[in-house]
Amino acid sequence: MNTDVSSCVELARGVVRESKNAGMVRVTVCPPNVFLSSVGAVLDGTRVSLGAQNMHALGRGAYTGEVSGEMLRSLGCHHVILGHSERRQYFRETDAEINRKAKKALKLGLVPIVCVGENLDQRRAGKEFEVVAFQVKYALEDLALLSSNALIIAYEPVWAIGTGETATPAQAQHMHALIRTLVRQQFGSKIGNDLHILYGGSMKPANARDLLSERDVDGGLIGGASLQSDVFGQIIQAAREVEEGRRAAGAD
Repeated sequence: MNTDVSSCVELARGVVRESKNAGMVRVTVCPPNVFLSSVGAVLDGTRVSLGAQNMHALGRGAYTGEVSGEMLRSLGCHHVILGHSERRQYFRETDAEINRKAKKALKLGLVPIVCVGENLDQRRAGKEFEVVAFQVKYALEDLALLSSNALIIAYEPVWAIGTGETATPAQAQHMHALIRTLVRQQFGSKIGNDLHILYGGSMKPANARDLLSERDVDGGLIGGASLQSDVFGQIIQAAREVEEGRRAAGAD
């Protein structure tokens, strides 16, 4: 819940500029719903795609204040974030509700970015893997996935968001590897191996390269560091350098 319409549009223009040299790195912007139309006009014809921060599980009805996936599609959205840690914490969204939303998004051709992650108490209790495994199982239960590109998972260690704390690259890799294993078990090796898993725990220019260099960290779900286009651009370039290094190593 940041920006007004003019600053949001200007931020989107900055992201477009920063993305011109992104190489193979894909960039998606998810502004507040009230600015989707304005930002969509900025992104039209560029390499940056449009996404939303949330949606309702139903297509229409007497749900004042809610936004449907059909509405998002009509505005040109390609992605939608579901189950963000703040939605879970402040609005008590459950895995069952997130699951319903994900199914609806897939039917509409929207790519759901499903967020999972443990809070500080759960990590201190040593239950982080149990918590994330539960969320993955039930948030993704019975999804009809035909391609690894139809879904994205974002791991959010809630204890590392806005606190100044960050999971170490090794901690992020450990959890991402678990998530990939769980996806393989639910949807098969092909989808599990190729599905993109993003890190969403305060990624910034100072730690982006190290995090993105881990084998199962495929990108970032960027929060505060995306509010300045030049800072976000540094993360994009870190991702590009890591990706080009991997491709060069593969060629060798």
